[in-house]
Amino acid sequence: MAELVFHTGPMDCGKSTLALQLDYTQSSHGRRGRVFTSQDRSGSGVITSRLGLKVAALEVDAEFDFWRYVIGELTQARRVDYIVCDEVQFYAPEQVDQLARIVDELQLDVYAFGILADFRTRLFPGSQRLVELADRMETLPIGPLCWCGARGTHNARTVGGLMVTEGTQVVVGDTVAGSEVRYEVLCRAHHRRRMTAVRAKATLNPEPLPFDPENF
Repeated sequence: MAELVFHTGPMDCGKSTLALQLDYTQSSHGRRGRVFTSQDRSGSGVITSRLGLKVAALEVDAEFDFWRYVIGELTQARRVDYIVCDEVQFYAPEQVDQLARIVDELQLDVYAFGILADFRTRLFPGSQRLVELADRMETLPIGPLCWCGARGTHNARTVGGLMVTEGTQVVVGDTVAGSEVRYEVLCRAHHRRRMTAVRAKATLNPEPLPFDPENF
């Protein structure tokens, strides 16, 4: 039976790497799939991982219709065995419904990868719909660490090293130094206290923090 599987976890836990690995493994065994993404940090129509991997992908914008696309491919005698979807938090709920229909009516496996909640700890609409519809959810076992050494579970948006809790839900940034908008993974306790690595370094301890990203 085909499945809709949602692989999730916070930023930096290897979701895009796993998406690319899954596509490689499937294609190496003779299956033919399609790889999709939306608003990747490196630009349109590409999946990149922080390990340096980079693969071309089909960009999902607000108007994209998965059902129409796959039906078009199949009617043109183009084989489709599975679908890999990265950055699914940016998909519209209607697009997730289309993916579920593809699984149910066309019996194609769909593997979705994305962040569950935004910087305010609110579910992304696309991720929420996947929670509601997925046959199963998989939380990636290797997660990032908070600056304190605890397991990182929450994505924080920072400006100038200080955590912000208001603003547009979707702002594509990165963790590269010099970016105006950056993202940092924190444990729940430090997310609640808005205690980022920069703030901790300035207020808690004059010595370097053991898990400060600048130390690596």
